[in-house]
Amino acid sequence: MSLPVIVIGSGGHAKVVIDALLCAGRQVIGRTDRDLARGGMDIQGVPFLGDDAALAAYDPATVELANGIGSTGDPTRRIAVFDTFRARGFRFARVIHPSAIVAADVEIGEGAQIMAGVIVQPGCCIGANIIFNTGARIDHDCDIGEHVHVAPGAVLCGEVTVGARSHIGAGAVVIQTVRVGEDCLIAAGCAVTSNLTGHARVAGVPARLMSKIRSARPNKGARS
Repeated sequence: MSLPVIVIGSGGHAKVVIDALLCAGRQVIGRTDRDLARGGMDIQGVPFLGDDAALAAYDPATVELANGIGSTGDPTRRIAVFDTFRARGFRFARVIHPSAIVAADVEIGEGAQIMAGVIVQPGCCIGANIIFNTGARIDHDCDIGEHVHVAPGAVLCGEVTVGARSHIGAGAVVIQTVRVGEDCLIAAGCAVTSNLTGHARVAGVPARLMSKIRSARPNKGARS
């Protein structure tokens, strides 16, 4: 039997996560946020528990967490939430919307989030704490590192590799067998036709290098 879930965060991404969990039949018993003003929001009737300190009242063996922090271009805060609460003994739920199509042999890491309309084809390996956002397409034998965000409508063709913490923008396309390094930022609508080394920021069709970016390094003890 699945454990009840608490969602960390109450912003836009948290709304999508809560909806996916409820659609999948999971029990969501609460949500937290460091911005206490969000306590007055109604998110599908899920009660607001307070800031992160509220989680001290729960035994990690009796609940799972879901990461409601988004990562638009910078996953630092999302990674910090994941690492902080894993260190405290909590586990993060895999969130898979029932409308997603995920091949039976796909390996899915802890805390991975696969949203509405996503397709993940056979042979893929998905790292922990990733987001495959609405309508993303992940074709066969892709290898996706931890903390990656594939934004709505993006397409990864067969045998693509994406390094940890990289962001694939909305509607971007990465063609077959391309390797994307760690900490890359691929702009919305971009077409990546050749390998990218780590920390590259690219845009355009075909993709052109715009700059190099620094690695995301979460602060210890960061809160939602």
